[in-house]
Amino acid sequence: MSGSGVRDWRITLQSCGLVILEGNAPSSAPTPLAAIRAVAGVDVQPNVTIRESRSDAIEEIDRQWQAQTSKALLVAGAGEFLILPPGSGGSAVGWVRVRDSIGVNLPSRIAAATGSPEFLTLSADGHHLCAVSVEDDEYWIVIRAFA
Repeated sequence: MSGSGVRDWRITLQSCGLVILEGNAPSSAPTPLAAIRAVAGVDVQPNVTIRESRSDAIEEIDRQWQAQTSKALLVAGAGEFLILPPGSGGSAVGWVRVRDSIGVNLPSRIAAATGSPEFLTLSADGHHLCAVSVEDDEYWIVIRAFA
């Protein structure tokens, strides 16, 4: 990846209020491709669906994200979690260890930085996947556990 590509994903994460930390994903973490399939596979059932046409769709994603993921995402990480950099090329970068310096409204911050609230996160221990996906005319919040 070129130097500008590396800079771009770092700037995107930082503009979302995420602090990039040292360290790799644990060996128990699913690969980026396995995580994407767990969110976008044909048999995926979302935990929450929100109609894209709702006037408060992004705010509702923020509310539901906080309610649905706060325990699973931060379960083993002292405020740290892993994220695939949102936007083009994130899966090639792989899991990045971060801490959220703001703590609320992550989906809307990602949407402001990238134009879409889509992103994938993983608990620091690699066992809990939490994601926002855009499917047809809905936003999905998907939560999966990996052994």
